[in-house]
Formats: sequence, structure tokens, C-alpha cells
Amino acid sequence: MPLTDESRKIIFDKVKKELEKCCPPMAISKDKIDVFEIMGNKPVPYGYKKVIVPGMYFCSVLIKKEMISLHFFPIYIQPDLFKDLAPNLFKCLKGKPCFNFKKEEQVDSKELAALLKKGVEAWKKCGYMK
Repeated sequence: MPLTDESRKIIFDKVKKELEKCCPPMAISKDKIDVFEIMGNKPVPYGYKKVIVPGMYFCSVLIKKEMISLHFFPIYIQPDLFKDLAPNLFKCLKGKPCFNFKKEEQVDSKELAALLKKGVEAWKKCGYMK
């Protein structure tokens, strides 16, 4: 069954609410009707040219036609670090850092909060946070 506009909005708002709880210490870098993105709060060098960026990308939630996507960048650091925290969310993992939600019940707020908390700790450990 296709995702309705109402379900899309409910899923997006549920994920966005959990991301907002990370701010501060995280900084909001995009807040639009169809995307919400947060990043670290410390300027850091990025890329092979080591260009200073205002903060390291952390994660974002996007409304897409067929799903709501949560891109969670800390998973690149140590995927196994997060897997045990959110077994239900990991059923929605497509690719390395992207969770795709097609049903409201797929978003487990407790697991998402634990995942984000561990991600913030990882960002601090990597030096991306003040």
C-alpha cells in the first residue's frame, strides 16, 4: 500500500522530534518542510583538501515519494556499535547509513533516541563537538 501524505507527515514529525532533542549540543543546519538536518557544533577540516566546514554532518530526515529516509552518518564509524541499540530500526536499514521508513510503526522512538544518543557520544569522541 502506498504511503499517504498523512503517514509521511507523521513519520517525518516523529523522527524530526527525536533529532530536535539533540539540539543543543548539535546544531541545526537545515529546517525545511521536507528536510531536517543536524550537524556537529565545532568547525572541523573536511575532505582531502581539509577545508574547514562549520560542523560535521550528523544526520537528516527527508520526505521522499515512497518513504521517509533517515541518513545517520555516525554509522560509518562503527556499524556494530549501533546495531544492538536498535534492532527494529536496523530492519529498515538500506545501504550503509540510510534507514527507510514506509510505515508509522517502523519508527521506534526509544530505539531512535538511544541510537542518536550513542551517535552524539561518538561525535564528541571524534572531536566534532565542543
